[in-house]
Amino acid sequence: MSTTTAETSAQVAGEQRPAKAPRRARRRGENSLAGSLGSHAVLIVASVIALFPIGWLVYLSLGPDSDDYLHPGGIWDKMTFDNYTFVLQHTKFFDWLKSSLIVTLGTTAIGVLIAATTGYAVSRMRFPGYKKFMWVLLVTQMFPVAVLMVPMYQILSDLKLIDNYFGLILVYCTTVIPYSAWLLKGYFDTIPFEIDEAGRVDGLTPFGTFFRLILPLAKPGLAVAAFYNFLTAFSEVAFASTFMLSDDKYTLAVGLQSFVSEHDAQRNLMAATAVLIAIPAAVFFYLVQKNLVTGLTAGGTKG
Repeated sequence: MSTTTAETSAQVAGEQRPAKAPRRARRRGENSLAGSLGSHAVLIVASVIALFPIGWLVYLSLGPDSDDYLHPGGIWDKMTFDNYTFVLQHTKFFDWLKSSLIVTLGTTAIGVLIAATTGYAVSRMRFPGYKKFMWVLLVTQMFPVAVLMVPMYQILSDLKLIDNYFGLILVYCTTVIPYSAWLLKGYFDTIPFEIDEAGRVDGLTPFGTFFRLILPLAKPGLAVAAFYNFLTAFSEVAFASTFMLSDDKYTLAVGLQSFVSEHDAQRNLMAATAVLIAIPAAVFFYLVQKNLVTGLTAGGTKG
């Protein structure tokens, strides 16, 4: 009798004891809490490292004296926007901005158009030497600027294009088109060939198929190429300072050098100008950012 009672009590106690909730299995690819915290910490540190130079440049641009960079702690008590006012009112900043926009937008438009047609032709057409042609484009990127400067100057001089916007645009196109053609060729390879065949069935010419069917699908790749062309032309100094002789035709990157003299470097004005120069590039990045990430990754695989 006592044994039965003990077994019954044990069963009741077992039924009353709450069962442990099963541990949730971590799905494949899901990080643990420690892994998630570590990833966020690394990203925060990387963001601080990337943003610190920009923040420091903005901070130095608010110092009124040219030697404030030597004792930056004193800037906090005398912050002013006088540097920006001086740059906008007493320099040829807007002439430099106009020159930069003409050159960069011209380089971007012409460079992307030529690179897109080149990349599409190599991606879709099998003409003799098409592989060697792409390698020739790549070889052109191996020559340093110092080697190209003299022959390019001679060519532009013979064509009467020295101190001319179009001449500088052509020079920049020679540097941006080879890389952009390789980039867009890889992106066109990811677009199914059946789309071209469908265009021909509908009666479109090869150019019609390219402009009406392929280019709309290639917007991410075009955005990456346009962003590369824009930044290359916008920030280049060597060619612009050699081929543009008039100070009112300087680009922003070359105009920035005007604050550096033999005996004094007006670093506060240089910092303010650098901040202003970054604004057009930031605006252009904002306009293409939707397609930028897709375009950077899509050309890496073929399917």
